[in-house]
Amino acid sequence: MNSDFLKTKHDAGLIYADYLKTGKENQQENWNQNYRQLELNDDQKSLLGGFVRKMNVIVVSGIWCGDCAQIGPTLAKIAEGNPLIDLRFVDRDEHLDLAEHLTVNAGQRVPAVVFCAEDYEQVGWYGDKTISRYRRIAAQSLGGAACALPGAPILAEQQQEELGDWLNEFERVHHVLRLSGRLRKIHND
Repeated sequence: MNSDFLKTKHDAGLIYADYLKTGKENQQENWNQNYRQLELNDDQKSLLGGFVRKMNVIVVSGIWCGDCAQIGPTLAKIAEGNPLIDLRFVDRDEHLDLAEHLTVNAGQRVPAVVFCAEDYEQVGWYGDKTISRYRRIAAQSLGGAACALPGAPILAEQQQEELGDWLNEFERVHHVLRLSGRLRKIHND
């Protein structure tokens, strides 16, 4: 995936509010319910506010997906924490040429989040579930459904754990961008 390809995908992506409009009413409500439950604390706001490099982020998602209905709002809250985070959503089934590069154990899973520098050079990608989610699933049972049903309630502490996991990934990407010799040369810092 080169920077031209990723720029094209980012440009085709929708901002959070517009992406939600692509869903049915009950899907939109599932996403909105999760969004309303989530607030960044002062330390999290401070962390995000300290980011100084532009980060283009592409979320490969499905409006129908229970995991996406939880993680999408989390990513939106994180992006609201710093205007240098340009978050866009693309539908996996409409962007299979991107999704095919983001498989997990030979499967196309959502959400998958691609992190890019300001010039769309790929920094990394993360998905489909965070470590805290996998720990909960493994602790409950190694059989049965692996993702939440759309509209299933999410406990506040679970949401906060996953927010922490995602914030760690955004922070890691920011450090990669901030310490990049290539970008430091461009920005003279």
